[in-house]
Amino acid sequence: MSWSKFFVAPDDSRARPVPLGVRMLNFALAGLLVSAAFWFSFHRLAYRLQWDAVYRYREMFLSGWLTTIVLSASALLLSSLIGFLFALAGRSRLLPLRYLSKIYVEAVRGTPLLVQILIFFYVVADAFGVSNRYLVGILILSFFSGAYISEIIRAGLESISKSQLESARAIGLTRSQTYRFVIFPQALRQTLPPLAGQFVSLIKDSSLLSIISISEFTWNAQAINSRTFSTLESYIPLALGYLALTLPLSIWTRNLERRHAYDT
Repeated sequence: MSWSKFFVAPDDSRARPVPLGVRMLNFALAGLLVSAAFWFSFHRLAYRLQWDAVYRYREMFLSGWLTTIVLSASALLLSSLIGFLFALAGRSRLLPLRYLSKIYVEAVRGTPLLVQILIFFYVVADAFGVSNRYLVGILILSFFSGAYISEIIRAGLESISKSQLESARAIGLTRSQTYRFVIFPQALRQTLPPLAGQFVSLIKDSSLLSIISISEFTWNAQAINSRTFSTLESYIPLALGYLALTLPLSIWTRNLERRHAYDT
């Protein structure tokens, strides 16, 4: 009996998918290895974790976590729209739109998010009379992530060969029909992996909104730490809470990749 079939993937994984039992076995082994490494590290730690102090603030953890969900979900939707519009603007025949898109993308990607939060909240939002911290936070995250999403979508659109565009014109498709039936379906498959990574980064970047006193997950964890002086006990739930948000998103996008996959 060969043990390799339990631990080695077949050459053509698309034609012969790995059985569910084999995947669960190897996943359990990998999880056991990671757990053992963390158990050894914490066991060697001279400090012993005390959860009683932070447990009294469990509702504060939950409140911050729910706030992070609302902020991240709103920013995900808005940043996707912004990125899509600026990706199209970057390919527009109108030169002002094209160069506006380039200025926006390069300015956002070339400056730290921390600086953008401070400038947009204390300068831009104040100049326009917007005082709602949560609204400003969503807009900042959306415009920051939208620049990266714009480049991801642009790269996906430009990955479509010119021969397909010429074929679409040859059969009489209009420009909008070409985008709808030829370009977008193929670009979606190309952009799903980097988009998933960007969405995960956006959720984690929401922690920086704590610098403008938005009581999201990170801000609440910092407040609990300052009250209890239990640093590890305050930040371990923070890490687990963000993992609970990002892991389902990664799994969902991988399922979308498999659904839209096709042989080339």
